[in-house]
Amino acid sequence: MSQDTPLPSRGTNRVSPPKKPIPKKNKFRWGRFIFLIVSLFIVALICYAGYLYIIGNKNLDKIAQKPEGGKGSISIPKEDRAQVKPIALVLLGLDTRSETGSMNTDVMMVAAFNPKTKTATVVSIPRDSDLNMEGYKRHKANGYYAAFNSFGRNEEDLEGEQVPAYARDETRKMLAKFFGISINYTAVIDFQGFVDVVNALDGVTVTVDKDMRYVDTVDDTDINLKKGEQKLNGEQALGFVRYRKSNHNKGFEPTAESSDFERNERQSQVLGAITDRLKSFGTIGKVDDILNAMGDNMRTDIPKAQIENMIKTYFGINRSDIRFIPLAGTWKSPYVYLDEEKLQEAKTALAEELIPEGRPVSDVSSSPNASSSATSE
Repeated sequence: MSQDTPLPSRGTNRVSPPKKPIPKKNKFRWGRFIFLIVSLFIVALICYAGYLYIIGNKNLDKIAQKPEGGKGSISIPKEDRAQVKPIALVLLGLDTRSETGSMNTDVMMVAAFNPKTKTATVVSIPRDSDLNMEGYKRHKANGYYAAFNSFGRNEEDLEGEQVPAYARDETRKMLAKFFGISINYTAVIDFQGFVDVVNALDGVTVTVDKDMRYVDTVDDTDINLKKGEQKLNGEQALGFVRYRKSNHNKGFEPTAESSDFERNERQSQVLGAITDRLKSFGTIGKVDDILNAMGDNMRTDIPKAQIENMIKTYFGINRSDIRFIPLAGTWKSPYVYLDEEKLQEAKTALAEELIPEGRPVSDVSSSPNASSSATSE
């Protein structure tokens, strides 16, 4: 009988060859990578915010009203803070060129802001205006600051920084009386500050209404603009808002004259363009340059805490929420005689902006530049 060799049962242990270890793959962890990038971005933002805080504080200290004795800070009562109460201020653009020795305020604006509606009204005054105010010596509007400054220097109890502060305060009181409203503050910026701010914003885009050519070797003024929409740097923007007339015998074809009313409309246009640029994302990296420009060239009687309140309340204001009203009138050498109807419109607009509940938002002009008519004799 044959014997069959039995097959091994399934349960019999077999000796298998050893398995080769599978190398671990280094997986790219996107979650960790994104977390790292976000963390670095946040740290960078914090560092930049801290840098801007230091720069901002330094420049706000330059700009703001100094407390008595120069130490400490001026507190603002809760009910008077810009977030709660409408405020009005005078903005003066001062010609401080050393070549001419001028102290004229060639830019004069009164602005009112309302925190509830987040709107503003800005009224610009022609530089040659006859304000015809009882109790004041007759000057062109842009000559009052210089007159107050000269008068202040003759006051025995005024010296140093008190003299321009006196001129600033008296100009504010005069314009408050002229418009029939309470004006809280005054800001004075010189022309170099205007140039530096526009340059810090990488220029502004405006529509130049006519060809402009003017040269003055005394103060190095060189205005050379062509009609049409274009981007202007600081010097060009200053020439745009200041241009009055061309000059002859300079080797170029003279360009048409410009009225004070056209200048005021240009000022409104540039202010609106600056507002637009401040809201641009690309401006974030320019904030320190803007603050430096303001700190070096602007002085106010606004306490530092109130400036911070104003920035928090109005920094994001839209150009469409600002109502620009350039005053109009008739020019008869050497004065501009303001149109009473336009002046009353401006007074009413400023007053209603200062009502706590504010003006109806529907009243905001669809155009940033209110039209004005002007005649000359």
